Order: sequence, then structure tokens, then C-alpha cells
Amino acid sequence: MRLTEDRYSRDRLRLDVAIRFIENEARTHTIRTWTGLSDDRIRKLYKTYLADAGRGTVVRHRGRSPHQAAHFTRTARLRHESAVFASICLMLGLARAQPGQALRRPLPDVQLAALLCQAYEAYRMLVERPIISFEHAVLLVTSLGRNEELGYGQCEHCRALVIVDRLSLRAAQCGSCAPAPGEPPRP
Repeated sequence: MRLTEDRYSRDRLRLDVAIRFIENEARTHTIRTWTGLSDDRIRKLYKTYLADAGRGTVVRHRGRSPHQAAHFTRTARLRHESAVFASICLMLGLARAQPGQALRRPLPDVQLAALLCQAYEAYRMLVERPIISFEHAVLLVTSLGRNEELGYGQCEHCRALVIVDRLSLRAAQCGSCAPAPGEPPRP
């Protein structure tokens, strides 16, 4: 294989991933970080392949990307959907959970970006009316990769995968095993 063919494949992958990010409503900064494309190139991709092609229903979000990892532990539904998305990431090899070790840190890279798109699209197919946006999915993957505020855990009752807040003193429980509001804790 010639060097130019390899470079063409890499550039084509960057453009394809950028279009998938745009279709998933990622912000320009996120696309730039994960693909290495310039802001101008990203805007031109949107205009050429989505807006001008009649697929202009994609919302372009502005402003700062989500940055609070505690968002994923706020409600039972968010905890459940975060665990579903994290499970998909583990199955695709986007992240690895090994007890006692830090997770593989997802460095913004085109191959990982393609896996991230695949994981998010699978999550959207599995969950009815998903509430985690693509930007929040990126935050979840990077937070789990840092292994500081959020981490993988197991429900203390059924051993299901759960996302745990490393700063919380609460026991890790999945949505099925956690007591309903007003109920006494399970023994």
C-alpha cells in the first residue's frame, strides 16, 4: 500500500466520523477535538452534506459542552441509561473496566470516535426515548476514562453493572434493587 492511499483512508475516516458527529448533534468543539478537523472544515461539511443535501433537520448546538459528571447519577433513569451506554462501550472496547486499575483513557482519536458513534447509535436503538444526548455520552466516556469522579461498579445485590459516583458514600445499587422513595433500605 502506498503512503498516499493510507493518508486518503485516514482523511476519509475523519470526514465520515465528523459527519456522524454532526448527525448526532455534537458541538463544533467536540468534533474538532475528536477528529482534528478545523472549525471551518466542520462548518463546510455541515453545509455541503447536511444542510444543502436536504438533511438540514440536524440541530447545531452552541455554547459550552456539558461538563458535570454528577449529571449521570442524579435520577434512577439517568443511572440506568448511563449503565446501558457504559455497557455498550465496554462491549465495543471503547473502555475497559478492570478492578483496581485505571480505565483505558479514551484519548480523542478518530478510531475511538468511530466507536463512540457506534456505541451511541446502539444506545439510541436499545433505549426507548433516550435522555442522554451525544454530548453527554462524550462526557460519560471521558469521565469514566479518567476514573476520578465516576467509575464502574456492581450492584451490591444482583451484581449488575452500575455507574458509581466515587465521591458518594451510598452503596452501589441498580435501579431494580434500589428502594423506592420512602421505603426502608434492603438488607
